This record gives sequence, structure tokens and C-alpha cells, in this order.
Amino acid sequence: MAPQRAVQLSLKKPTYAVCVVGVETYVDVHSDVPKGAETFGVSGSPGVEVFVIYDPARVTVPTGKTRWPLDANVDVTVSVDAASKALHDLKVKVSYFGRQEAGALGHSVLYLTAVDVSLDVDTGRTGKVKRNHDDKKTWRWGPEGYGAVLLVNCDRDSVVSAGPDLTNSQLATLDDLQDMSPMVLSCDGPDSLFDTHKLVLDVPFSDSRRVGVFCARGGTSLEDYKQVLGPQRLSYEVERQPGERKISFFVEGLAFPDVDFLGLVSLSVSLVDTGTLPEVPLFTDTVAFRVAPWIMTPNTQPPLELYACSVVDSHGSNKKFLEDMSDLALKANCKLIICPQIENRNDRWIQDEMEFGYTEAPHKAFPVVFDSPRNRGLKHFPYKRILGPDFGYVTREILFAGASSLDSFGNLDVSPPVTVGGKEYPLGRILIGSSFPKSGGRRMAKVVRDFLQAQQVQAPVELYSDWLSVGHVDEFLSFVPTSDQKGFRLLLASPIACLKLFQQKKEEGYGEAAQFDGLRHQVNRSINEMLADSHLRRDSLYTQKCIDWNREVLKRELGLTERDIVDIPQLFFLKGSHAEAFFPDMVNMVVLGKHLGIPKPFGPIINGRCCLEEKVRSLLEPLGLRCTFIDDYVSYHELLGEVHCGTNVRRRPFSFKWWHTVP
Repeated sequence: MAPQRAVQLSLKKPTYAVCVVGVETYVDVHSDVPKGAETFGVSGSPGVEVFVIYDPARVTVPTGKTRWPLDANVDVTVSVDAASKALHDLKVKVSYFGRQEAGALGHSVLYLTAVDVSLDVDTGRTGKVKRNHDDKKTWRWGPEGYGAVLLVNCDRDSVVSAGPDLTNSQLATLDDLQDMSPMVLSCDGPDSLFDTHKLVLDVPFSDSRRVGVFCARGGTSLEDYKQVLGPQRLSYEVERQPGERKISFFVEGLAFPDVDFLGLVSLSVSLVDTGTLPEVPLFTDTVAFRVAPWIMTPNTQPPLELYACSVVDSHGSNKKFLEDMSDLALKANCKLIICPQIENRNDRWIQDEMEFGYTEAPHKAFPVVFDSPRNRGLKHFPYKRILGPDFGYVTREILFAGASSLDSFGNLDVSPPVTVGGKEYPLGRILIGSSFPKSGGRRMAKVVRDFLQAQQVQAPVELYSDWLSVGHVDEFLSFVPTSDQKGFRLLLASPIACLKLFQQKKEEGYGEAAQFDGLRHQVNRSINEMLADSHLRRDSLYTQKCIDWNREVLKRELGLTERDIVDIPQLFFLKGSHAEAFFPDMVNMVVLGKHLGIPKPFGPIINGRCCLEEKVRSLLEPLGLRCTFIDDYVSYHELLGEVHCGTNVRRRPFSFKWWHTVP
């Protein structure tokens, strides 16, 4: 409720005032009183509600004629529920009486002009603006929450625009209005009232670079829309036309939440009396918005598009890999998009370059690509080829320093929805690799970590990935969807599981079966040789400890049990102080629904089958998953990456609405 405005009465002449529909006006019945007056009566013309406010402990309600004591504990307010048709068409009369029953000692008359001023947005989160007299200045999370939502207008709806729409102060296409949140200003009242009063729309200076407001004046063609509030304009005098009762505005977000921006912005409208100097605001109505966050999608969400790069370099062509990706996408009913060599400049690591997510408001949602700060051959691809109509773009740059390997987005993942000790994370939790538990070491850039944390709805968890040469979380973990009650499994690379498998095969009499059998340019290693290699065993035990440290963090932070984790056999070896995969890293897979594109491990062949592939099938296919093993040895593995590193997937957004969360 807006604060009350006070109106002082006079015995000598009528008082004229403007009041706002639905807002109580305080009527001062105490300042100008006839000599000898002890009581008063008050009445209003039709359309005016009169309220006498008193303290029941100190004031006795009058009986018979309604005459109230002129007591400091008795006050009067009035309210109207509809706009005036003409100036001064509403009346309040106050009569003063003495102790005797004689007539009134004096009268005060107040003439009111009622104006309907209200700024309204979609506080109910239904996708439509409804008139609301409740608290519009605050924003509340949760299924019972309220408050309007803004989309960051980070797509590019017009091909003639050089950058995202949020960089334009002029509309390039009417389609852009669909990305904005509607806001309606009610401004009903006698036209002549606005000869001496004006409506002013304001944005606080602290919010002005994060929100833009458009309005169409004079028509609804493209040229009629102009930005009335934004970074260069903090105030706008509303151009109300005669007889106009409602004016529509369109509000865009200009920035995602970040370390210096909690995501909340406000806009206000004021009714200002221009007949006084200085001009006096009579009433202000304020609305709050929260800028919608950038949201990641986990492997458990259905795939929509699979991305991969076509490359030809000194390592040869990856044509066969792309053919395998095409077959996998066809099985998963997923569109394959190939980034040509001219656009990737022989940078095949498309997972490292970008991460697909989305943003959503009640009226609209669209995908948003987060461009990593690695800035290698693919650095222009997200901006030049993915940014477009209803496809947004966001990035964070590292100032004054270069990016490390941990700033690539193979080091960025997100879990499926989880519950941890009664706390729900319905959109999952972001996972990033870091130098923990070591002191020093490599860590994802603070500017990226701050951005991810500021989105609030997918509280990030830092893991230990700096034990790896490349240092990405996708080298030792992945999530796959399942059809059981849990809905997913966490896959962890496991050197111990691999050594146990090889030991089992040795005891079964297959010790001479060889790893890398059939691979050119790679020396075969028999099971017996690998088990006897003290360096490989030592390295495997060390890397298992690193993975086990993460295992405990993941169990604690994601609320997982051992039943939720599947150990995928994998060996690593140390090169210097960091580890690399000994054979293609099978957890570094691409997940397309129930179809898994897994790096082909080239394990020992037993009875005509790769024992590593057979083990993985036995672990995953009972969960309803289908395993396809893809040869990425030359094109990816030898370059310290695998299938997941060389692909990227855009997935279906969550059906769950982020504003229903309670961070």
C-alpha cells in the first residue's frame, strides 16, 4: 500500500486535492477548528469512502448522531474506487459542533479529483499482466512466490543487427517485443487534470544499465517504438494522449545476474503536480523484476541438436568420426550440426568452446549459448553462427590474464535434479573442476565462477580436476539417464575396477590378450604386462585416490549413495605430475537419451570381443542404455581428448520453472 498523503482543511474556503484510486488520503480535521468545537461529523459524496480511525481503548464510539470527539486519537481517511469524470466531482464535508445541541459551529469542504494511476506487471507469473494492488515492490521465490520476470534480450532477432538485441536502443524488428516483459500503466482521469499534472517513469541509477523500457507512441509500426528508459535515460515523462486510460510498455533485461548484480531491478511511476515550485510528486507506484538466470541442462534432458567439427590437419581427417556421429544422432532422433573447417579453423574441441543452456520467463523461453573465455580457433563460432533469432549469447572474458585449460567448458558440467539432506535442487547442481584439495594449482577463472554462482538456481560444486593434464571434470565423470526411480546414474572412471577386471581375465587364462590389439602406431600391451607394470599400477592407485576424493564430495554435495554410482574401468598414467588416459577414456562419452557414444577403448580381445566394452555393456545396458563404441583414437584421444570433448549437445529445457525454487 502506498503511503498516505495528508490534506489540510480550511474553514474559510474549500480545499481542492487530487487523490489516487485505491490509495487512502489522510484528511486533517484538527488544524483549523472553530473556537469551542468539541466534536465533528464527516460525510462523503457517492464514490467516496470515509474511514474514522480511532483507538478503542481511549475513544468511545458515539451513539445516535455520528459525532466524533476532536481528540488526538481520532483521525479521518478517505478513499475512492474509480477515477473522476470531471475535475472536483467528489466531495468530503466536515462539520464541527460545540458542547450544546445547537447547529454546527463551522464547516470545511474538500473537493477531490480522483485519478487512477497504477503500474502493473506479471506478478502472478502467468504470462499476462493483471491489475494488482498487493506488494509489487518485492520479489519472492518458491511455488507460492510472486514477482515479475525479465529475460535478458541476448538473442539477435534481426539479421541486420550487428550484435545481440540488448545492444540496440531502437527496435530492429517487432519480433523483439516477444522477448520483453509487458508492463501496463493505468492513467485514467479527467484530461484537464493532466494539464497541471504529469506522469514520470523512473529507473534507479543502479539499475539503469541492466534494464531497458520501450514504448510505442503515435502508432504501432517499428518506427513508433522508442526506448524511453535505459542506460542513457533514467527518467521519462509519459506522453499521455487525451482519453487514454492504459499505456503499454515492454521491458528487457540487459545483463544476467553476476557478482555485482543480484538480479533484481525496479521501475517506478510518479504522479507529479506541476502547478507548484518545486514540482511535488503526489503518488509513486513501484514494481520489481528479477532477471531470469542462465540455466544449464544435464545429460538426463532429451537431446535436440548434436554439434561436432569437421577438421583436416596433420593428424588427418575426422570424416569417419563424423559419420559415426551421424549414425548415433539418427538413432537418437537428434539433429546433427557440423561446424565446417572454415569456421572452426581446425579447432575440434567444441565442448571446450561453449556450453548450451537457456533462459525462461513465464511468457517466453529460448536457448542461450555461454561462450567460454578460451578463445582458440572456435572463438567466433558461438557469436557468428549460433547467436540469432530466439538463440541468445553470453560470455565472460578474463581481463589482464590468459585463460587456463580449466577455463574450457569440458570443465563445466551439471548434475540431474537432486535432493541433499532435505534440500531440493530441482535443476541440479553445476560442477566445475578446480585445484582442491591442493594449495595453489589451476582453478577456473573467478569471473566465470562468479557468473555461475550468481545464477542462484544451480548452486555450483567445485571438484578436484587439477590432477589431470587437461584438468577437466568430463575426464573422470558423466551422468546417464535411467528409467528407474532414481532417474540417473553417476559414472566415475575407476582404475581399480580396471585392474580388477584385468586380474580376473588373467586368472581365467587370458593374460596374453593385448590392449591396443589392431591399432596401428601403438604398441600392444598384454594383460600380463600391464598388471606387472609397477609404474602403471602406482599411477593407477594415485589417480584412484584423486577420483575417490571427488567421489566423497559428489556423494555429500549431490546426496548420492554407492548404489547411484557406476564404476567404469579406466587406467591413467602420469606424465610429469599430471595424469592422462592410458587408453580412450570411456566416461568421456556423449549422451543422447538412452544412446551413448562411448570412446572405443581397444581393450584385450577375448572370445572375439573387447573385454572392456563387454564390461561396460554389462554395467549400463541393464539400466536401459544402448552403448555404441566410437573410434576416436587418432582424431581425439592422441590429442588428449575424447568423444565428449569433440561434441556438444543442446538439450530440451526443464519443465520445472526456476522461479519455483528456493535457493
